[in-house]
Amino acid sequence: MANKQPARSVTEIEADISATRSRLARTVDELTYRVSPDTIKANAVASLKGKVNDATMDADGNPRFDRLATVLGGVAVMAVTLGGLRRIFNRS
Repeated sequence: MANKQPARSVTEIEADISATRSRLARTVDELTYRVSPDTIKANAVASLKGKVNDATMDADGNPRFDRLATVLGGVAVMAVTLGGLRRIFNRS
């Protein structure tokens, strides 16, 4: 047996089309917002700030000096290494 749906009036069909059109417009607007470069950049910056904050602060909001000292030591070693390499390769 076939399920027969009752015939719909023109106004019901027009209302369905209008509702579908507005849902589609909202979806397109949301997709446009999500893929805009400004939104992508803001999300990336917020994510990076969160990761840095988690890595450098404890649960109480106090700095984790052990990790900060490790990073600063690494930066110092890298600076000395690059300075030495620059000096070796730029001898004229």
